[in-house]
Amino acid sequence: MSIEPADVARVDERPGWVEAVRTPAGVEVWWDEPRPAEGGRRCVVRRLPDGSRADALPKGWNARNRLVEYGGRAWRPLPDGGLVFTEWSDRRVYLLGAEGPRALTPESECAYGDLYLPPGREEVWAVRQSGHRRELVAVPLSGGDVRVIVEAQRFLVNPRLSPGGDQVAWIGWDHPNMPWDGTELCVAPLLPSGSAGPYRVVAGGPAESVIQAEWRDDGALYALTDPTGWWNLHLVPLDGSPARNLTPLDREFGDAPWKPGQTWFAVSGSRVALVHGPPGERRLGVLEGGELRDLGGEATAWLASLSCAGGRVAGVSASPYTPFEVTLVDLDSGARAPLSEPRTLPPSHLLPTPEAVTIEGVHALVWPPAGQAGPAPYVMFAHGGPTGSYPLALDLEIAYFTSRGIGVAQVNYGGSTGYGRAYRERLRHQWGVVDVQDCARVARGLVATGAADAARLAIRGGSAGGWTTVAALTSSDVFAAGVAHYAITDPESWAAETHDFESHYLEGLVGPLPETRRRYLDRSPLLHAHRASGPCLMLHGLEDAIVDVGQAERFVSELDRHGKECALLTFPGEQHGWRRQETIVAVLEAELAFYEKIFWG
Repeated sequence: MSIEPADVARVDERPGWVEAVRTPAGVEVWWDEPRPAEGGRRCVVRRLPDGSRADALPKGWNARNRLVEYGGRAWRPLPDGGLVFTEWSDRRVYLLGAEGPRALTPESECAYGDLYLPPGREEVWAVRQSGHRRELVAVPLSGGDVRVIVEAQRFLVNPRLSPGGDQVAWIGWDHPNMPWDGTELCVAPLLPSGSAGPYRVVAGGPAESVIQAEWRDDGALYALTDPTGWWNLHLVPLDGSPARNLTPLDREFGDAPWKPGQTWFAVSGSRVALVHGPPGERRLGVLEGGELRDLGGEATAWLASLSCAGGRVAGVSASPYTPFEVTLVDLDSGARAPLSEPRTLPPSHLLPTPEAVTIEGVHALVWPPAGQAGPAPYVMFAHGGPTGSYPLALDLEIAYFTSRGIGVAQVNYGGSTGYGRAYRERLRHQWGVVDVQDCARVARGLVATGAADAARLAIRGGSAGGWTTVAALTSSDVFAAGVAHYAITDPESWAAETHDFESHYLEGLVGPLPETRRRYLDRSPLLHAHRASGPCLMLHGLEDAIVDVGQAERFVSELDRHGKECALLTFPGEQHGWRRQETIVAVLEAELAFYEKIFWG
């Protein structure tokens, strides 16, 4: 008996944004969740205090958006039980009432995201993206013209109205920085016109990354920022006095902010609920009276989607034996309750038991194969980002392979978040070098312990992890094969053709152009396809706006020209990642067939 692809599609997708709301009847919780069987749409779900659950979004509607292409916070519940959300198909903001969804924004090519409901105002705030310009805007809930509140940096996120209603705060940054490199926490007066006046920077800078900020009742700001090299929670007064680190630990309380609207902490009166720790031991805690108290539980992974109401915190958590699920936790007792609909899991004997390891300074999560007594075939999983990381959480995609005798090692290579800025910046100007070397170190380390078979090692990854895959195939001889999902294969052309958010990303990962062009050429898998150490399977969505399918097509063409074994599968209707059930199934079946041919002939 093995885990089937349909099991992966049914269990592995994660709930997304979460919001807890206090009502006279108690705390209700809203969240969005994927529906692979419904074309991959995101549906908003509402759980009432009595425990009943219902879809809040009608069938056919998809609460997603294209802000910075990865999408930002896409919905907010209204006090009357209504919902404001962004619809994927036409990019507009909608109000859902008793008569169904009604558009609040005009038809246009603009993208809206990072939705926020300012207290006491009959409007929703959002970041509006038009081409390379982003503005913080107000959208009246009754309809009418959209008002611009802030025009400042090239990128704006985290709009927040002060408790007194007279100031607006946001986080902004400009090229060539990415938000984990350096951002500014800005505050400006809100003028009678409804627009912001001149702003001042109260925290952050070109080498300090502020990733979330929330107002306190006294007019100061909580800010998650990293002047020490670790994302810690700080208190930022607005009187010019220095910020104070409230969690002065060599420990991360945040990670790379890829999606505008992420919340690593949530305020509940004088208490702050927050997630912290490296991948493998991510914990939920509460900061109260200057003391950080662990809230317990078995979860080893928490997503950046916390929300507090009524003395409780809602979030999305997982463990090595439970999938990501919406969880409500009491801030006093730590008592917790899963809220999302239970998912039927495969028998426990089919689920691997992971081990967190460090091999030559490289962090990894190792998931051993079932039924293998001696050295086994292993696949190194390289995550995307590359400023991402693998959490210690049940992943049926991994179990799909381990249940068939293939071991998996998830490599949190240099550049990964969760281990401080110094570990993250090991990858600065070294993309295609450090990530490849670290994956090879873990592979060789598993061989040295007798767990892995040196002749049966493969590597796979998606997006930036796909780059690491093809870079490893063309610059090392460790791996017998690779599987690359929506991969970058030529850095110079990708920098010229990708979307605005990442258009300068490679300046930090590889180097500025044209000064370091030789570095780009030397590391390009496309230009060194003839050196591939083994066969390569490429998989790509045809609507990918982040990595164009041409990256895969050109690489496969070069492999084929040099007589290297290769294949490319493309998927209509898919963007940067797999959302549809039929795609998830097809991808897994193709990947397994590829490994079986490589490992066992």
